[in-house]
Amino acid sequence: MKRILSYLSGAFALILLWQIVSVLTALPILPQPLLVAERWYSIFFSEIAVHGIYSLGRIAGGLLLSVAVGFPLGMLMGYVRKADRYLAPIVYLTYPIPKIALLPILMLLVGLGEMSKLLMIFLIVVFQVIISVRDGIHEIPKEIFEPLISLGASFYDVFREVLWPASLPKFLTALRVAMATAVSVLFFTETFGTQYGMGYFIMDAWLRVNYLDMYAGIMTLSAIGLLLFGIMDLIEYRACRWLGTMRK
Repeated sequence: MKRILSYLSGAFALILLWQIVSVLTALPILPQPLLVAERWYSIFFSEIAVHGIYSLGRIAGGLLLSVAVGFPLGMLMGYVRKADRYLAPIVYLTYPIPKIALLPILMLLVGLGEMSKLLMIFLIVVFQVIISVRDGIHEIPKEIFEPLISLGASFYDVFREVLWPASLPKFLTALRVAMATAVSVLFFTETFGTQYGMGYFIMDAWLRVNYLDMYAGIMTLSAIGLLLFGIMDLIEYRACRWLGTMRK
């Protein structure tokens, strides 16, 4: 409940600042938030909901694909030193490449459709997942899990009792950081080869000089980000309860 109240207070502060700036400038390009909210409500089910579902689906698909590939790879590199020795140079060489620069290549390889957008989000998130999981496991002292192995514990036992709890906080933090970048890049990719998505909706409204629709789309994109971060906070609260006791 306290977290929800903090979200609401933060949203109220931003809306209040928006209102003040809108009144002071009195420019058509910066409409008042009440007018934007009224427009958002009037077109939500007919337009915004459809575009929002497309964007949310692309983000969710990209994140799931990143976790499905990145988490096992990070676990392998963190647990098996030889695997880290061979895979780390590949990760270090490819991670710094600006992923947005690869968009033309992806579009040529897989087309302008959904796959290029999913792969772009995947490329942004997967490296952070790999590195965070690997580093989380590297920080575990050998004295913790080596006695378990010597006593006959299976890899599944070590994973469940040691590796998973130790790597989860860094893994969730990496997803938070990557998610913000993924939403930003998704906005850019949705201006190519599609007629659905919040990126397309916002840019189309801007080209039509329809500032109410443009800001309604920006509000929706912000709400999607808030929803995703809220889900991550809930997962962390449920799965990492011990972190709460350490932070008190």
